[in-house]
Amino acid sequence: MSSFNRRQWLQLAGYGSLATLLTPGAAASTPSHFAKAEELIRLSSNENPYGPSQRVREAMIASFDKVCRYPSRYQQELKEMVAKKHGLTTAHVLLVAGSTEGLKLCGLTYGAHGKEIVAADPVFKALTAYAEHFGSYIHQVPVGADLQHDLEAMDERITQNTGLVFVCNPNNPTGTILPAEKMKSFCSSVSERTLVFSDEAYFDYIEIPNYPSMTELVKKGDNVVVSRTFSKVYGLAGIRIGYLLARPDIIQRLGQSIMARPNMLAIFAAVEAMKDEGFYKMSLAKNKEGKAMIYQTLQELGLEYVPSHTNFVFFKTGKDIREIQAAIRAEGVLVGRAFPPLRDWCRVSTGTTQEVEMLCKAMKKVLS
Repeated sequence: MSSFNRRQWLQLAGYGSLATLLTPGAAASTPSHFAKAEELIRLSSNENPYGPSQRVREAMIASFDKVCRYPSRYQQELKEMVAKKHGLTTAHVLLVAGSTEGLKLCGLTYGAHGKEIVAADPVFKALTAYAEHFGSYIHQVPVGADLQHDLEAMDERITQNTGLVFVCNPNNPTGTILPAEKMKSFCSSVSERTLVFSDEAYFDYIEIPNYPSMTELVKKGDNVVVSRTFSKVYGLAGIRIGYLLARPDIIQRLGQSIMARPNMLAIFAAVEAMKDEGFYKMSLAKNKEGKAMIYQTLQELGLEYVPSHTNFVFFKTGKDIREIQAAIRAEGVLVGRAFPPLRDWCRVSTGTTQEVEMLCKAMKKVLS
């Protein structure tokens, strides 16, 4: 591969073929080839198997000579790029070692020592579980029949002791998205009483035209924190880099308790990822293709599912998820864990075309 430059390689292989070649076992033909965990097709953690892009790989390799240095002095370019993208200043940006660190950081800062947090249920629990460990009380508000956040019920749980209201939009694990004006109105109103955390890890996958990010409220100076990640559409889950956006005084407060910070390779990877528009668009296109394949299979099986605004699909199996997990694993594919109380639902991520084809084959065998 070293004898080809990037343009020649892509002309010969294409991004999709490149990803297949760089993913050992991705196109294995029979379940018997998946005896070991590392050989299973991972459609359980909402990762992007096409990443990192070739440009990002080259940028990381080029940064090796700087790995002997501390990374703090190299963060400025990335912070400036992030600030420009969102129409903010670098004082509004805090780089973190994956958005999960940002979630935990806010949960600790605003929810610990007896403060209360209001969140939907089920939802991605990195923030709430971490805060609970440090003494926070979590108000878990069940999602509605449409599997969306019940914003009215969440609003009713807010008290004078509420340190933070957590909104995950699009939501993990349901894949649902809130109506734009309803989301904006809720966050704006609640921010007058307490801090609002808007988790936008899957924002890049939203196909609704002009759907607003809550960075609009950050620009106004509202009491709002927005999180973004490079783990999903950019395919950098293993590198651990994301960022928070908030008023400068909030960023300063959070920065005092930050636990890790991104490493040198992550910084250079993220800078190049933001420049690589071709890979970004390809990732979105392949994700859309994968979801369409999963939808088609679920329709053939007559199973209920939620149209997704993410890189995964949440569908109702009618059986305990543990049973479904085991059966699909036996076919060589890993799917998502249990998300109580919806234990008869399954979350499955998109993957490469070959991986999704194998998933659909397994689903037809197990669920028909």
